[in-house]
Amino acid sequence: MSKKIFILLLALITTTAHADFSTRAKSAFLIDYDSGAEIVAKNADTLMPPSSMIKLMTLAVLFDEIKAGNLTMDDRLTVSENADYENPLWYPASKICLVAGQTISVRDAILGLIVLSGGDASVVVAEKLAGSESAFTEMMQDKARAIGMKQSTFGNASGLPNPNNLMTSRELAILAQHLISEHPDLYPLFATKRFEFAEYQSDWCREWGRTHTVNYNKLLFTMPGADGLKTGHTDDGGYGMVASAQIGGRRLIGVINGFNGKNHDDLAAEMKKLLNYGYTTTANNTFYEPGDKIIQVPVWYGRQKNVIATVAAPFTVTVAKERGLDGVRVLARYNEPVAAPVRAGDEIGEIIAEQDGRVIARAPLVAMDTVKKTQLFGRVIRNIMVMLGIE
Repeated sequence: MSKKIFILLLALITTTAHADFSTRAKSAFLIDYDSGAEIVAKNADTLMPPSSMIKLMTLAVLFDEIKAGNLTMDDRLTVSENADYENPLWYPASKICLVAGQTISVRDAILGLIVLSGGDASVVVAEKLAGSESAFTEMMQDKARAIGMKQSTFGNASGLPNPNNLMTSRELAILAQHLISEHPDLYPLFATKRFEFAEYQSDWCREWGRTHTVNYNKLLFTMPGADGLKTGHTDDGGYGMVASAQIGGRRLIGVINGFNGKNHDDLAAEMKKLLNYGYTTTANNTFYEPGDKIIQVPVWYGRQKNVIATVAAPFTVTVAKERGLDGVRVLARYNEPVAAPVRAGDEIGEIIAEQDGRVIARAPLVAMDTVKKTQLFGRVIRNIMVMLGIE
């Protein structure tokens, strides 16, 4: 078996992060959703307190349970004293304003987390899924590692100050990508601008609820195409936001953390500047779509001699507008031959984009069709032909 590399085409592919974007945030990260290209990266791998942005992981674990059929949106969750609004923990914190003993629907818990940044709702979810908030942080950690977040650690489900609450901007972007791609039915909830909770159990909470209905994510109100995700703020850590916008069919994901702004409006303005930078300075170029016949890969002991390789998702790269077309290589790399049987969708190689000898984009090559293994007699004949140099 030998490694084969086949040059497919030449094209411009520029995915290196830009260094000329200026922001007051301690950390900023901007990627293209389709290509994964880094457009801006400032301290993207520095661990920082994520404040309420950590609730995205709380939601990711909850969404998994819904997707698995273990919960429905109408199921009721019981509020413990840990989530009661009179617990001093919640006096200065964002919350729905819940009372111990009441129940809330899964749907209201989700909207309370997204719109009101309800830390009390995060505790309700954690206790339902794991029995305790501390046990739930283990679920958060396992989920993080499973989707490629190698550095993030979790001390609670709400994002309240805790020395174990640490995430990088890059890994917050990975989490956003996961929520968008793996939960397309639930992701639109992140665009909810207003949530009016209808089940307050105390007069104080009813009064609280009158003035707490609007999403803290002000980008939803100021940038067409913005549809998520989550803000955060602590006095020590400053403001942070994980955001996404889709304009002209192209989605960008931006992360800001450690921003020393006046309020959430300032934060939204900074995120809008970051996203607009990506849209105005870069563009996408899709080279292959699923089903495109990219290359034929020889099959060993197969009923067909070759299998056609394609891509499972569009092979898209991000182009710097200012450079125009500037030739680099796009390659197909695979082991020759691939051993039968081969099932449609099996990974049989990879497609790679290189610039100046550096890999800047890659994606799996998958089999377009199934190739079954030959019978024993056919394999014997094949071996003889190989030995005689006929094939």
